[in-house]
Formats: sequence, structure tokens, C-alpha cells
Amino acid sequence: MSPPDKVVFQDMIDSVPNPEGKQQPVLVGEILDGQTGQKQETFVEVGSYQLCKHNQRAEGDVFLSQKNPKDGRVITTLSDGLGSGIKAGVLATLTATMATKFIANDMSIRRAAEIIMNTLPVCKDRGISYATFTLVDIEPDATVRIMEYDNPPYVLVRQETVIEPIKDITPIQRKDASTAPKREALLHYSRYQARPGDRLIFFSDGVTQSGMGSPCYPFGWGSGNVQDFILREIHDNQLVSARELARTVVQEASLHDGYRPKDDITCGVIYFRKPRDLLVVTGPPLHKERDSELARIFNLFEGDKIICGGTTANILSRELERPIRVNLKDFDPKVPPCSQMEGAAMVTEGIITMGAVSEILEHDGDTEGMKPNAATRIVEHFLNCDRIWFVVGTKINEAHQDPTMPVELEIRRNVVKKIAALLQDKYLKETHIQYF
Repeated sequence: MSPPDKVVFQDMIDSVPNPEGKQQPVLVGEILDGQTGQKQETFVEVGSYQLCKHNQRAEGDVFLSQKNPKDGRVITTLSDGLGSGIKAGVLATLTATMATKFIANDMSIRRAAEIIMNTLPVCKDRGISYATFTLVDIEPDATVRIMEYDNPPYVLVRQETVIEPIKDITPIQRKDASTAPKREALLHYSRYQARPGDRLIFFSDGVTQSGMGSPCYPFGWGSGNVQDFILREIHDNQLVSARELARTVVQEASLHDGYRPKDDITCGVIYFRKPRDLLVVTGPPLHKERDSELARIFNLFEGDKIICGGTTANILSRELERPIRVNLKDFDPKVPPCSQMEGAAMVTEGIITMGAVSEILEHDGDTEGMKPNAATRIVEHFLNCDRIWFVVGTKINEAHQDPTMPVELEIRRNVVKKIAALLQDKYLKETHIQYF
């Protein structure tokens, strides 16, 4: 049987409704390529990593990022609270939350900064705010606006070269300036048009001041050395993800402090790149005669593919005539092992594995220190991809619950909905669910 035209599957995906019943766009945005002038489909990947000061249990830095549902803008804020610990974290949280909410509600970025600076308390001894910030606002057309106050300058990397953007420096007079030492508050504002492949890296002073007092870096690592390190990392791995680059920068800064950070260390990275797609197929179709259609969808999808569920895997194996081989390499008594099938990145058990995936995603998707298993590998795939399609079979598994219960209570659907919501709201992924 010859496969159907690829447009059939694309049309089906285009018609997937969101919870409000509106059509969800497949394209995540188009920006012009700097060399060809052609429009390219581009995804904005946001990643971050942070460590708190040695012997502190709470971070004094806060990193917030969200995709504004009204207009599709990506708004990201890094705030560094003065000092460390809970008090610094509270002030940084207040700053980051105010900045994100103001920009999301269409307040001008400069006006938002003014309100924040006049709201925050000022250190009476040094005359500086108790929190600094870097605020990034990305429009759907990839126009990037950045406001910085007292954080180290951000780094813009384009074609493995650091680009120095033009910045407007604006002084802001605080309302309570008379009660503090004379120190002018300066805001640095910049605006540029992003291109495919651009990386925007920004960090707290825990990065630039790491290693201070050491023989190698008596005055700290410094912005220049940080830039050189970032360029080397990108040169060695041109496809390094935003979260991996952020992690590498923070871990290198921690190394300079002898793995005992002298301050909170945070790095955020925004990466403009071609979107990566992932298909997750779980559950058998409601009607057996649609098994072949499910196999065609799986076979025609361009991108990574994951199969969750033994029955689902057996259906695809039978329809596509591809054998399944069990892999016991990452054996874990809590999560069933993975299997392998041609055309699939991995094949896993269904409900138990997806439940473990949901739990990891709820806890910031951090798999460090965890025993590798099917769930941790799925999480890595989710975090490395940008657009995730779930094709969910609606046949109820009698082993999970009483089949006379309402179909809305079916466990598989609820787990998938929860995972999709976490990926969309917490990790800024595009998710689509198709029931079958």
C-alpha cells in the first residue's frame, strides 16, 4: 500500500483545537534570514541554570520566563537580589514578577523599569536598589527589546561573533533619592532584530565575579573572559541548546569558586533557531480499523518519534512490519525499561512511565542525580524539542479503570493533558493533542 500524501497529516495537525476551541497555529514565527533575505520558521528557545551561594538553601537570584497568550511575545526577566538567601530571593522575586506582569500588560519597558526602581527599597549605606534586573521582551516578529539595570551586560552572539549593540543610557531619578547617598540610577536600553542562529546570554554578577581573589582571577572572571568562554563553547558545539549553554556557563563559574559559590550564580540563554519537532504516540485507537491510519501518521512524521504503551507499540510494529527489541541497559525497578523499533527514538511502557515524566516536569525537569530510565530520557527529548504533538488513542484500557466510567476520567488522557500543560506553561513549548 502506498503511503498517502504528506499534506494529509499536516492538514490533520493544523485542525487540532485548543482548549478554548480556537485553531492552534503550527508556525511559531517567521523572521528574515540575514544572508538570503528569505523568511525562516524560527523558534525562541529559553533556558536557564542557577546555583545558590554556598551554605544557602534559597536562591537570591530569580529567573522568570513566559509566553504572553495575548500576542505571543516571549518575556524573560533575570533579577539579582542584594546579598543572598531568602531576603534577597524575596526582593528578586518581587522585581522579576513586577517586570514580567508590566510588560505582559503592554506597559512600556521604560515605564515599567521606572516603577520598579521607585518601588524597591534602597540600601541606605550604598544607595543602590536591593535588586537588579535584566528584562527581555521578544515580539513575534523577533524584535528584541532589552532593559538592564546594574546586571552585567548581556552577550549577543551571531555567527560565532559577539555583536556589540547600541545602547541608550537613561538616568532615572528616584523619589527617595534624598534619603540615600547620591548615586544616579542608569538604565541601559537596547533594541535589535534577531536573526536565525542568534544567541542572547545574560547572567548575574555571580558569573563575572566568580574566582575573585584567586591567583587566576584576582578581580573575578570578568565579562571579557565570559564572552571568550561562550564563543569557545558554541564553536565546539554549534547546536548546543539554550539550557545546556546556560548550565555550562554556571558550572564554569562555580569551578572558579572551587565549587563553593561565593554568590548566587544564574545564567539565562535565548536561542533563535529552527524548531525541533517531536511526535508522541500513546494508546490504541478507539476502533481497530484505524490502526493503519495511526501507522501512516507515525511513518510520515518528520522529526523525533516516541511510542508510549505496549499495545500501541505492538500495533505500529504489526502495521509497519518492524520488530521491537527490549533494551535493558537502563534498568530501573520503578520505571519499565525502554525498547527499540526502527523509526522511533524510543519505545516505552505507557501510564507508569508518563506519570513519572509528569512528576519530573513538575520539579523543573531536572534529571541530574537521577538514575537514567525511560522517564528521564523522555524528559530530555521534551526539553530538547520545541513543538510536541501527542496522538492519543481513546480506547480505554480495562487494566487502568472500570470501562463503565465516563470517558473523561480515562487516566491516559489526564496524564497527557497534564504533561502538555506543563510543557506549554512552564517550558514555553508548543503542544498539540490529537485524539484518535
